[in-house]
Amino acid sequence: MIFRAAWLACTIAMPGAALGQDLDKLTAEELVPLAVKEGSVTVFSLSSRIARVEAAFEAAYPGIDLIGVDMSSVKQIARVEAEQQAGVHAVDVLYLADTPVVYDKLLAAGRISNYVPPRMAGELEDRFKEPLLIHRLSTKVLMYNEAAYPDGAPVSNLWQLTKPEWKGKVLMVDPSQRGELLDLLTEIALHPDEMAEAYKAEFGKDIEVDSDLQGAGEQYVRDLFENDLILVANSDVVNKAVGDKTAKNPPVGFTTYSDRRDNEKEGWALQVANDVVPANGILFPAVLAIADNAPHPAAARLLIDFMFGDDSPSGGPAFEPFNVPGDYATRKTITDDPDSVPLEKLNAWTIDAARTAAARSRISDLIIALQ
Repeated sequence: MIFRAAWLACTIAMPGAALGQDLDKLTAEELVPLAVKEGSVTVFSLSSRIARVEAAFEAAYPGIDLIGVDMSSVKQIARVEAEQQAGVHAVDVLYLADTPVVYDKLLAAGRISNYVPPRMAGELEDRFKEPLLIHRLSTKVLMYNEAAYPDGAPVSNLWQLTKPEWKGKVLMVDPSQRGELLDLLTEIALHPDEMAEAYKAEFGKDIEVDSDLQGAGEQYVRDLFENDLILVANSDVVNKAVGDKTAKNPPVGFTTYSDRRDNEKEGWALQVANDVVPANGILFPAVLAIADNAPHPAAARLLIDFMFGDDSPSGGPAFEPFNVPGDYATRKTITDDPDSVPLEKLNAWTIDAARTAAARSRISDLIIALQ
């Protein structure tokens, strides 16, 4: 184990000079003795897979207790804001998405800071290092049941989901609870020309947009809700309903492509609808950041370094929880899961955080009215 060897080496020779250095410039080996002295590190994580990272990290660095808290991005943002306003600084690392809000409410407000491990500086493209460090690219895309539909997705055009045959048969986690789903609907609204073209391809005529809406994308959002879009509390509900192998006429749903990793364990048959036009959903960044006044600053940096994995094609135990179909590593040395649709062939829109942020409130208001 590379990480365990590093821990043992550093506990034998603790570089006291490191105490006076800029933590951002220290290597993982130099951070270890400082992190061991701190004793623990707390991370809020958008993914429950943080439990596997916790086990791997503590095996590599047995002198440091990793406290991983599974928490949605929306809840992370709200909690950090509330705690810091109250003068509480309890979390060290945030692992979250919802970047249109994160960049504004947390980064611009000084509630978090960016940290790029020195060994990653030359391995990541610049776009993955600023304004926050991007660990991987994740998705919210249309998924279907490949057991029920062995010949491919039952829809080929997003507009088909607004037809009577799909009434009450499309699921999504409530976008007021998961910011990534609000980003998905906002992204659809931000592609009016493509949505208009897809409408004409499906219905053979030009779309007529309601006078209070701005473009075909917003019309799609309204039509989807009015076709009894089902909003649920969490992705497990979507995945079970959509992916259940025993289902005879299952619905489809917008969910996370990487949840396909649980097909065998859960008895699901989730698959991405990659050929749907104009796109099957969104690709978005999962970012890592250090909380302001983190109580364990050295351990925080060590954890972020650790989560980028070792030099093996899978990234080793630190990254393997995320090396699954539908997740895409930003680190060049890590090979994507062979069951994944190659990133360059994934038919998803990549969100632009600034553009999405500017349009989000309008789409949020539209959704509230539709609910």
